[in-house]
Amino acid sequence: MAREFQRGHKAKISDLTPGTDLYVGVQIAAPGLTFDISCFGLDAHEQLSDDRYFIFFNQPKSPEESIQLLGAQSGDTESFRVTLDRIPAAIQKLSFTATLDGSGQMSQIGPGYIRIVAGGEEVVRYAFTGSEFTTERAVMLGDFYLKDVWRFAAVGQGFDGGLDALLKNFGGEVAEEEAPPAAAPAAAPGFAPPAQAAAPPAFGAPPAAQAPQPAPSFGAPPAPTPSPAPQQPMHAAPTIAAPLAPQTPQAPQAPSPYGQPQQPQFGQVPGQGAPPAPPFGQQAPAPYGQPAPAPYGQQPPMGMPPGVPQGMPQGVPQGVPATGAGLQAALQPYKETATGQRWTPQNQQLMRVDLTMGGSGVLARQGSMVMYQGKVDFGYKSAGFVGRAVGNATGQEMQLMRCTGRGQVFLAEEGSHLHPIELQGDAICVSAESVLAFDDSLQYEVRRVEGHGIPGGALFTMQFQGTGTVIVKTHGTPVVLPVTPTTFADCNAVVAWSAASQVIVSTQVRLRRNAYPGHSGETVNLQFRGAPGNFIVVQPYEV
Repeated sequence: MAREFQRGHKAKISDLTPGTDLYVGVQIAAPGLTFDISCFGLDAHEQLSDDRYFIFFNQPKSPEESIQLLGAQSGDTESFRVTLDRIPAAIQKLSFTATLDGSGQMSQIGPGYIRIVAGGEEVVRYAFTGSEFTTERAVMLGDFYLKDVWRFAAVGQGFDGGLDALLKNFGGEVAEEEAPPAAAPAAAPGFAPPAQAAAPPAFGAPPAAQAPQPAPSFGAPPAPTPSPAPQQPMHAAPTIAAPLAPQTPQAPQAPSPYGQPQQPQFGQVPGQGAPPAPPFGQQAPAPYGQPAPAPYGQQPPMGMPPGVPQGMPQGVPQGVPATGAGLQAALQPYKETATGQRWTPQNQQLMRVDLTMGGSGVLARQGSMVMYQGKVDFGYKSAGFVGRAVGNATGQEMQLMRCTGRGQVFLAEEGSHLHPIELQGDAICVSAESVLAFDDSLQYEVRRVEGHGIPGGALFTMQFQGTGTVIVKTHGTPVVLPVTPTTFADCNAVVAWSAASQVIVSTQVRLRRNAYPGHSGETVNLQFRGAPGNFIVVQPYEV
């Protein structure tokens, strides 16, 4: 029986089916709209570094045919054949997408799905409706991604900019379409008598209908009874796409006659070559001293007279070139990163969580929210009387807030380095002071680490268990060490360890600290033991 996925759900392919030769079907439709359904083969950095692995109607298969576009069949708008054990090592992720060809929005679509079929039987299905989207024109539906083994994730994340925005997210751009060659002028007609009327066509039987193509033998689902309603065409107009590639250098222009200055182009210093042609979908800049035209169908901003370039303050002469291009280039390295995952690091100190994925809320440290977008509700998470008493007695009290709704929340705290740790039924021990946020689906409790020579007779930590992600914060870049019988760590520097590790407390005397008057010279070390595969996380800082 097929498993029903919701947005954000993930699973190993081996848990769904033992097969690796899979059929992927996508069903998406809306009255009057047409869609382009594609597959992006991405590298370890989730970039389209090899355009041969962009599978769409103009390029229906990869070089080794591990990814093939099959067309509409078995009730699916589009279908693919994916052979996982033939995908080259450079391809770490397959992203199946749907983009609108023409006007419209994804909120107009009817019920649709992406499904995986193995051996003719459907094993997983992610269903969606237009109510899950708003103004998006391109949607990432589902991903195959390699994380020690191949896995599948239901994504359901969109882009307002359509195919252009989707390609830029994967490191590519829409290529400029070549203009058709100009037709040669027709020769003047000479003298000729009028043509004779054509004879009426002879009676004949209509041509025989072609037999339907058989279903692929690798395990595609059987075709359902055809519906009398005509099927919408897949592609109304061809779209040319190519990965981001360096521009071909332009040939230098011929110098002006002696004594006459050369007129520079827009944004060009005198003596330099002409600027490169703009990418497909973008307008060419206006000549120097003239305002750039507004994009087709858009009006100038409120309060800005027509003809004044955007980004230029009012009162500035129009002959002064705008500096918008330089500003955009300067801010480009810091733009928001959206990978289609629930948790996405924006940099080492900033974490983004998408509440529209996963179905559950997020518990975060109070005051850690630095920005949010969308409809997000923030509520106080009470620990109760018992929880407060245990937290005060053990030092593992966490002041938390619950984040729910549909939007994205950005979290940070005092510039600490943030590290997402994904749990899949296993457990990890983390000090409460080192926890920034975690999924509400995780279970957590205070755990006691017993030992002699410790004030109070024990140390305490928080144990998180279940399926979800916990965000751990550190001072500086940590180091992860495997657990061996000779692994010791200062309890003030250790951040986390695997819950299956055995922890033994010991005390040592540091002679260099005995020189300080009034200091006991005692410090607490933790010795870790456990089976291979256990680990500890230590930061270069003592709390």
